[in-house]
Amino acid sequence: MRVLLVNGRGFTLTETVVVIALFTILSLSITGMITQIYKYNSNTIEQANEIEQARRGMLTWVRDAREMTFAATGAFPVELLENHRMGFYSDIDQDQSVEYIEYVLSTSTLRKFIYEATGTPPTYSTTTPTRTEILSEFVRNISQSQLTFRYFDENGVLLASPAAMITDVRYITINLVINIDPIRNPGEFMLQGSATPRNLKDNL
Repeated sequence: MRVLLVNGRGFTLTETVVVIALFTILSLSITGMITQIYKYNSNTIEQANEIEQARRGMLTWVRDAREMTFAATGAFPVELLENHRMGFYSDIDQDQSVEYIEYVLSTSTLRKFIYEATGTPPTYSTTTPTRTEILSEFVRNISQSQLTFRYFDENGVLLASPAAMITDVRYITINLVINIDPIRNPGEFMLQGSATPRNLKDNL
């Protein structure tokens, strides 16, 4: 059996089936490549968006940490220093009322907890935050054993036991390893920032 073409020449049935099979395989290959390109581009865009969100969160931390000050209760500006958690007092909204702020990385989510002072004389209750902000949901520091916060004294020496040396801290760094999907490209991206709290300087 032969399949005739317009010019009188034709393909055998076997040749026709082979051509159709090759065309199908080629089409599927091209479709698969296009799908992978779209997936890669989608992941790249999502990663870029998450990096930007984390960057804004880090800049918020830098601003808050620089402006930390003595609490409304008179407590020292720094309250809590841990590898993935930091608590301090700061007037973050410039309303002349000092808030207690905690930045906490839990699993892969970095959150900011805000506690307002209440009562007369003022007190801070950390039972329920006044507000909570999610700064990033894809921080991989803990899974990669990377410290989120590092604390240094006035000579730039890393504090060996920051929780026991709170009054010695003068300089703080933050590092965030961002990756929305560790098993896909693009890979991780590290953000780094630092703050020198103004109200902890020895010459004030």
